[in-house]
Amino acid sequence: MNNRQIGIKENLVNFILLVVTNFFVGSMVGLERALLPLIGKDFGLASASAALSFIISFGFSKAIVNYFAGTLADWLGRKKVLLLGWGIGLLVPLLIIFANSWWVIIIANIFLGINQGLTWSMTVNMKIDIAKSTQRGIAVGLNEFAGYSGVAVMAAVSGFMASTYSNRPEPFYLGLGIVVIGIILSLLVKDSATETEQPEQGRVHKMTAREIFLKTTFTNKNMSSVTFAGFSTNFKDGMAWGLLPIYFTGVGLTLSEVGVLVAIYPSAWGLFQLFTGALSDRIGRKRLIVAGMGLQAFSLWMIIAADQFSLWLLSAILLGLGTAMVYPTLQAAISDVAQPEWRASSMGVYRFWRDSGYAFGALFAGLLTDILNVEWAIGLVALLPLGAAVAAAFRLRETLPALGKGNN
Repeated sequence: MNNRQIGIKENLVNFILLVVTNFFVGSMVGLERALLPLIGKDFGLASASAALSFIISFGFSKAIVNYFAGTLADWLGRKKVLLLGWGIGLLVPLLIIFANSWWVIIIANIFLGINQGLTWSMTVNMKIDIAKSTQRGIAVGLNEFAGYSGVAVMAAVSGFMASTYSNRPEPFYLGLGIVVIGIILSLLVKDSATETEQPEQGRVHKMTAREIFLKTTFTNKNMSSVTFAGFSTNFKDGMAWGLLPIYFTGVGLTLSEVGVLVAIYPSAWGLFQLFTGALSDRIGRKRLIVAGMGLQAFSLWMIIAADQFSLWLLSAILLGLGTAMVYPTLQAAISDVAQPEWRASSMGVYRFWRDSGYAFGALFAGLLTDILNVEWAIGLVALLPLGAAVAAAFRLRETLPALGKGNN
């Protein structure tokens, strides 16, 4: 690593800076998490598909940028890409504040997807650069904990501001401050190398972009199982992001109660990743992936079966726990299998498919809601994480190097 020592302890200050930076990266998403589905109604959008179009634009732009972020980082360096992401992020709150039609909101979320694809990809890749192979789970877990804590905190804060003032523009003034803080922190971060370990003996074939894409998506059983689980997780989250505020409002909850439920899910998601990432370094990846995907499906069915706030609160916590069990674990599993010289590219492919799940989930959920209703949409979406759990149970071999040979 350019003659630097590898390890979290050996690079503790830089690691902490990256953790704090990703808190503010996540805050950019949390700023609109509880509000944009409701702002869609302010613009007079009648159909769920139209109201969820902002998630579709966000998901596809983030997915595409994820795919190219690794190559861009190899060309410019991780730190420059991180700063570029923050510069683009400044457009998001400005566009939402001054939007006079829904298409401006759509454009804002395209820029949000670019911002997230560049900044979040760089913070996770820089942490993996720093960490030893036995620390990948905890490194990714801390990164995701910080990011989704930012989502949760800002979802609650923006919901409170909306109930005190209005849905727009007051909550989005916070976004301007978030971007400034993000830029300052990113300037303080030290860049990391693109390769963290010495090449292994016998590695002579240089992987092409096409080979990496096919290996991560289809041909490698472990990587394709992990990729499908990542896609299914964010497919579920694209639905949850768009439909849960609408569902909870429809059952008669106040805006403050909706804000609590919408915030507690990513809050639990973020908090539990403090433990699940590190746990996967000890007990392996497979058990957490299978159990976590199954728990996500169960939690969604529990939401539509519940009829009181306490049960919805428990369901949201369990949904966050199930997501936390898989989110850092899936990225660590990709890092286990991919070799250092093509790891960033493979991670980019995985994150491309994972975050395209946002868009497909929102699109599918919106269409189902328009054709059937919100309850059916939530219930049917739950089938996908259940399917990913079954697929991982039968196809995925343990990838943690200390527990098994999982690279084939």
